[in-house]
Amino acid sequence: MSYRRVAVAATKRNSRTMTISKTEKKAASGEIIARRENRAKSELFRETFRVNHSQRLDALPEGTRWHAATVNPEGYAEEDIPRLVKEVLAEIRAEKEGAEKLANGDRN
Repeated sequence: MSYRRVAVAATKRNSRTMTISKTEKKAASGEIIARRENRAKSELFRETFRVNHSQRLDALPEGTRWHAATVNPEGYAEEDIPRLVKEVLAEIRAEKEGAEKLANGDRN
Protein backbone atom coordinates (compact mmCIF):
# COMPACT_ATOMS: atom_id res chain seq x y z
CA MET A 1 0.00 0.00 0.00
CA SER A 2 1.39 3.38 -0.90
CA TYR A 3 1.83 6.29 1.50
CA ARG A 4 -0.59 8.32 -0.58
CA ARG A 5 -3.43 5.85 0.01
CA VAL A 6 -2.76 5.83 3.75
CA ALA A 7 -2.78 9.64 3.87
CA VAL A 8 -6.08 9.84 1.97
CA ALA A 9 -7.71 7.20 4.17
CA ALA A 10 -6.52 8.96 7.34
CA THR A 11 -8.00 12.31 6.30
CA LYS A 12 -11.45 10.98 5.36
CA ARG A 13 -14.23 12.58 7.39
CA ASN A 14 -16.90 10.61 9.16
CA SER A 15 -19.13 13.66 9.42
CA ARG A 16 -20.98 15.77 6.93
CA THR A 17 -21.59 19.49 6.80
CA MET A 18 -25.24 20.51 6.59
CA THR A 19 -26.96 23.86 6.26
CA ILE A 20 -30.30 24.37 7.94
CA SER A 21 -32.78 27.24 7.91
CA LYS A 22 -34.61 28.41 11.01
CA THR A 23 -36.95 31.25 11.71
CA GLU A 24 -35.38 34.31 13.36
CA LYS A 25 -37.16 33.47 16.61
CA LYS A 26 -35.89 29.87 16.70
CA ALA A 27 -32.38 30.93 15.69
CA ALA A 28 -32.26 33.50 18.50
CA SER A 29 -33.68 30.96 20.95
CA GLY A 30 -31.03 28.44 19.95
CA GLU A 31 -28.26 31.00 20.41
CA ILE A 32 -29.54 31.92 23.87
CA ILE A 33 -29.72 28.28 24.95
CA ALA A 34 -26.23 27.60 23.58
CA ARG A 35 -24.81 30.63 25.49
CA ARG A 36 -26.58 29.67 28.72
CA GLU A 37 -25.28 26.10 28.55
CA ASN A 38 -21.86 27.24 27.32
CA ARG A 39 -22.12 25.01 24.26
CA ALA A 40 -21.60 25.41 20.54
CA LYS A 41 -24.74 25.79 18.39
CA SER A 42 -23.66 22.78 16.33
CA GLU A 43 -23.42 20.67 19.48
CA LEU A 44 -26.90 21.79 20.50
CA PHE A 45 -28.25 20.89 17.06
CA ARG A 46 -26.60 17.45 17.14
CA GLU A 47 -28.18 16.73 20.52
CA THR A 48 -31.57 17.90 19.27
CA PHE A 49 -31.23 15.62 16.26
CA ARG A 50 -30.21 12.64 18.43
CA VAL A 51 -33.19 13.13 20.77
CA ASN A 52 -35.61 13.50 17.86
CA HIS A 53 -34.13 10.46 16.11
CA SER A 54 -34.37 8.41 19.32
CA GLN A 55 -38.02 9.36 19.79
CA ARG A 56 -38.81 8.35 16.22
CA LEU A 57 -37.09 5.00 16.70
CA ASP A 58 -39.05 4.44 19.92
CA ALA A 59 -42.28 5.03 18.01
CA LEU A 60 -41.25 2.62 15.25
CA PRO A 61 -42.33 -0.66 16.90
CA GLU A 62 -45.88 0.62 17.32
CA GLY A 63 -46.02 1.57 13.64
CA THR A 64 -44.42 -1.74 12.72
CA ARG A 65 -47.07 -3.65 14.64
CA TRP A 66 -49.80 -1.77 12.80
CA HIS A 67 -48.10 -2.43 9.45
CA ALA A 68 -47.63 -6.12 10.28
CA ALA A 69 -51.31 -6.46 11.12
CA THR A 70 -52.25 -5.06 7.71
CA VAL A 71 -49.78 -7.16 5.69
CA ASN A 72 -50.07 -10.32 7.80
CA PRO A 73 -53.73 -11.29 7.47
CA GLU A 74 -52.86 -14.97 8.17
CA GLY A 75 -51.69 -13.93 11.63
CA TYR A 76 -48.26 -15.58 11.48
CA ALA A 77 -46.33 -15.33 14.73
CA GLU A 78 -42.60 -15.27 15.33
CA GLU A 79 -42.59 -18.96 16.25
CA ASP A 80 -43.98 -19.75 12.77
CA ILE A 81 -40.85 -18.38 11.04
CA PRO A 82 -38.62 -21.51 11.20
CA ARG A 83 -41.43 -23.69 9.82
CA LEU A 84 -42.22 -21.20 7.04
CA VAL A 85 -38.55 -20.93 6.08
CA LYS A 86 -38.30 -24.75 5.87
CA GLU A 87 -41.42 -24.88 3.70
CA VAL A 88 -40.16 -22.21 1.31
CA LEU A 89 -36.71 -23.82 1.06
CA ALA A 90 -38.34 -27.18 0.32
CA GLU A 91 -40.43 -25.58 -2.45
CA ILE A 92 -37.34 -23.92 -3.93
CA ARG A 93 -35.42 -27.21 -3.79
CA ALA A 94 -38.30 -29.09 -5.47
CA GLU A 95 -38.55 -26.48 -8.24
CA LYS A 96 -34.79 -26.62 -8.79
CA GLU A 97 -34.80 -30.42 -8.95
CA GLY A 98 -37.72 -30.35 -11.38
CA ALA A 99 -35.90 -27.87 -13.61
CA GLU A 100 -32.76 -30.03 -13.54
CA LYS A 101 -34.75 -33.11 -14.51
CA LEU A 102 -36.30 -31.28 -17.45
CA ALA A 103 -32.89 -30.00 -18.52
CA ASN A 104 -31.50 -33.55 -18.41
CA GLY A 105 -34.41 -34.89 -20.44
CA ASP A 106 -35.91 -36.90 -17.57
CA ARG A 107 -39.70 -36.58 -17.86
CA ASN A 108 -40.62 -38.70 -14.78
